[in-house]
Amino acid sequence: MRQAVTRLGTGIGWRPEIADVIDALPGVDWVEVVAENVCPDHLPEALLRLRERGTTVVPHGVGLGLGGAHRPDPARLATLARRAEVLGAPLVTEHIAFVRVGGPGTGAPAMEAGHLLPVPRTRDALDVLCENVAVAQDALPVPLALENIAALVRWPGEELTEARFLTELVERTGVGLLIDVANLHTNHVNRGEDPSAVLAGLPLEALAYVHVAGGVERDGVWHDSHAHPVPEPVLGILAELCARTAPPGVLLERDDAFPPGRELAAELSAVRAVFEGATARA
Repeated sequence: MRQAVTRLGTGIGWRPEIADVIDALPGVDWVEVVAENVCPDHLPEALLRLRERGTTVVPHGVGLGLGGAHRPDPARLATLARRAEVLGAPLVTEHIAFVRVGGPGTGAPAMEAGHLLPVPRTRDALDVLCENVAVAQDALPVPLALENIAALVRWPGEELTEARFLTELVERTGVGLLIDVANLHTNHVNRGEDPSAVLAGLPLEALAYVHVAGGVERDGVWHDSHAHPVPEPVLGILAELCARTAPPGVLLERDDAFPPGRELAAELSAVRAVFEGATARA
């Protein structure tokens, strides 16, 4: 069943290091928090202030590993559900990735990757992902949307394009999509994938919102650093996406090397200009 669309507007990733800057930024409609980094019983004062002002807060998980071979951990799901309830979130988001291997029943020790690893675009991997998504959806009190990730390599023997993989995921589960246009740029540089072809094949009616972030190229490899300004190619992919549909929301991510408030405000304004242009045409 297709989930209802929540209109979010223009947002920014909430991080403790820039909490005061975000508090003063004009035109922030919503924020996204890394779910594992906030305690539902002891929310930071700065985050509570935003909620009291009516700012929507969306928890963004990084640890479920829905693309892995194991079923989602019930304790992790319960914790994510609790965060969604405490924050009054209209939805929660996670990644199309696996983050751990081994453990009981595998004959190998459990290992945490500490990184979001790409799921092979095969039908077997899609079957597992769909089953895990269904488990997560049943455990969460609000709709779930999943993010495409950046990758450095391509798995051998892949059977589906990214667009086809995401389309079948949506058709089979009704899950929403969080499209990260910076990750589309990363995969263009590192894996030769055409962002326009991906956008053309996506079920954009399932779009929950959009991520925008910066990165850096070193020795021909694009690193999705979230520590550099948003480059023009990423804004260009956002503009192309917005020409195809009016996204419910767009969010600027920054996780390191935080710039002065005026620079962050300028980046957010550039993202907002592209997004609001699409909204005005809708």
